[in-house]
Amino acid sequence: MSEPAASGAAAPGRDCPLCPRLAAFRDQQRAAHPDWHNAPVPSFGPVDAPLLVVGLAPGLRGANRTGRPFTGDWAGDLLYGTLAAHGFTSGTYAAHPGDGFALVRCRIANAARCVPPENKPTPAEIATCRRFLEAELAAMPALQGILALGRIAHDAALSALGRRRSEFPFAHGRIHEPANAPWLADSYHSSRYNTNTGRLTPAMFDAVIGAVAGRLDTT
Repeated sequence: MSEPAASGAAAPGRDCPLCPRLAAFRDQQRAAHPDWHNAPVPSFGPVDAPLLVVGLAPGLRGANRTGRPFTGDWAGDLLYGTLAAHGFTSGTYAAHPGDGFALVRCRIANAARCVPPENKPTPAEIATCRRFLEAELAAMPALQGILALGRIAHDAALSALGRRRSEFPFAHGRIHEPANAPWLADSYHSSRYNTNTGRLTPAMFDAVIGAVAGRLDTT
């Protein structure tokens, strides 16, 4: 089951009003699909994990429907399958929150907690939601590294760490080492668009997850 980042203001409430455009879109989806989650999607995985995977935002028919990050869409199929191959999971992923699937040594959060229209949060919405990512990082006592899925997640993670983006430019497969902060690994997002266009292949993604796993095993 998903877990909140921490108590109090560390995670947005079900009816979070901070981003009016996202709140309006959420209300539209609640009217159209009253049986869906249609709320900020909480993080998933143990809070004492050494790795935090940061995604972009919930997918409309994925996490926004199921209430668990990357659950119910192609991006999750690739992400969870690859994490499983490197020992970061237990159980069998069946694309719904009641499948008994769990993360091991890994936790997942999104830069934006609410589903955005056309899967595109604005820079202002990402900045508004940064408080929750900052709280997420602060709540993880054993955190060693972050895996950012895509440039926006990379930028959001750096901002939450209080680091300048210009000092650590996004590059697929690169691992950055900010001083006095967790290391930051980059990958293209595991979206269907990226895989269909060949920008990200399963082998490329596997190589990144493997490098992250190896780094954790040696620290």
